[in-house]
Amino acid sequence: MYRILLVEDDKNIKDLVFNYFTKKEKNVFQVEAAEDGQSGLEKAYENNYDLLLLDVMLPELDGFEICREIRKNSDVPIMFITSRASESDILNGYALGCDDYVIKPFPLPVLYEKVNALIKRSKGLVRSKIFTAGSLSLNPNNGMVISCGEEVKLTAREYSILKVLIENKGRIISRERLIDIVWGYNSDTDERVLDTHMRNLRKALGSNGKSIKTVIRRGYKIEG
Repeated sequence: MYRILLVEDDKNIKDLVFNYFTKKEKNVFQVEAAEDGQSGLEKAYENNYDLLLLDVMLPELDGFEICREIRKNSDVPIMFITSRASESDILNGYALGCDDYVIKPFPLPVLYEKVNALIKRSKGLVRSKIFTAGSLSLNPNNGMVISCGEEVKLTAREYSILKVLIENKGRIISRERLIDIVWGYNSDTDERVLDTHMRNLRKALGSNGKSIKTVIRRGYKIEG
């Protein structure tokens, strides 16, 4: 049985997550909860958990502060579940060491599968294959992107865009689909924002940026 600590001050969300996870498959998840950041941090220090689910906006200590403190001593998987959807917040979450960042509102089945996959990866139960396109590779096990033999540093959005494209190599992915996956299904992100990130991604990949093709009026695809 996997132990999860849910730090969430919204009782409705807390109850929904608790009920879904404990009833979906019996004896798979044990969910414990804390309603404020300070008690959540204390529980995380006092117990061994397989994953932490953190809201960001919490009484006493916010989720970012909890993540910062936990990462000083532990590599336990951390997933944010929050309505804070700005790019700066998402990048801050990853910079602090979170493993995933989920925007509210979220479908419970999707959250369940994300948690299940993250825990299994952290325990070495599942190992994803490395995706390649010519001399470009993306390793989802460690988040490393290699282009022409050199490691490439990408923002969280750029990495997510590249991951979608390279997982679907040779297939056209519409702008709408990319926005849904990278920004969330309820996002009102303008397509021009996606195009800006795409330009930055191509630049970061150097010569491999040319492998990302724009298919007019249809979307993008990666070749190689």
